[in-house]
Amino acid sequence: MGEKDISQKNFESYNDVVADIFNGSLFDGEEYIKADSLVDAQPFSQYKADDGSLHEQERDVAKYCVDANCSLRLALVGIENQIAIDFDMPLRVMGYDGISYRDEMNLDKLVVDALTGKKRRVRHKRYPVITLVVYFGEKPWKKPLCLYDVIDVPDRLKPFVNDFKLNIIDVPRLTPEQVKKYKGDFQIIADYFVQRNSGKEYVPPDKPIKHVDSMLKLMSVLTRDTRYSDWLKEDSAIREGMNMCEVLDRVESRGLARGKAIGEAHGKILGVQSTLISLVKKNLLSIRDAASEAGMSEEAFKKLAGFA
Repeated sequence: MGEKDISQKNFESYNDVVADIFNGSLFDGEEYIKADSLVDAQPFSQYKADDGSLHEQERDVAKYCVDANCSLRLALVGIENQIAIDFDMPLRVMGYDGISYRDEMNLDKLVVDALTGKKRRVRHKRYPVITLVVYFGEKPWKKPLCLYDVIDVPDRLKPFVNDFKLNIIDVPRLTPEQVKKYKGDFQIIADYFVQRNSGKEYVPPDKPIKHVDSMLKLMSVLTRDTRYSDWLKEDSAIREGMNMCEVLDRVESRGLARGKAIGEAHGKILGVQSTLISLVKKNLLSIRDAASEAGMSEEAFKKLAGFA
């Protein structure tokens, strides 16, 4: 499993993050799915290939949704994360959803009738499955948006071939108004990508971060900027409730301090090399010994000193 996958799954393991992504993406920010109604589901499922062998597939995020007030019941909410366009995504999601519905069918039970002694099947109520594809790529996700974008369906067959559409959340192409519909840490991430995609200088919000460690590790992977994860490793101070302004201040000050230390170390090396070259020119030290003191080959030292 790659670093990106681990970071995204770790961040989205929190129920409040998943609820926020769904509420902001599907319900205009209304708290239709509550964090306390979500329960971790098994992300793994198996299917049988043509040769009879069993294969395993895994969702990125899978949770059962059971509202305590019975106002909403979903068999499963799932999230698939992408940073590159996958043209088979409709087939993948359709497979995930199909297996989830199959799992619901498996909940049916055989019971014995007390009067007749005969077995009868008690049908378990079926509930919907919703899967979101959360996309952070640099290029807009224009296709595929549905099954028809993946397979070649002649017009005469379209009335008989059911289409299957994806729920794509193209994060960098969200509007500022859409970003505001998210309420938690995902809003901070979405806002970062939307601002960066606009070409303007990033202005960090003062919104407090709830899951600082998980969110910044994800930011580090998605932006390919290791400063966030490096800072987390080296700074053990309490970070919950910090905002992006404070994070950037600490990250940048750490970067300046490291740059200063590197500069000082480089200056010392140059000073030692200059001294060794001077001693060789005065015939007070051999090239061999000078190169050894400098930690380099004789050929490299000669080039450095201008003797080659």
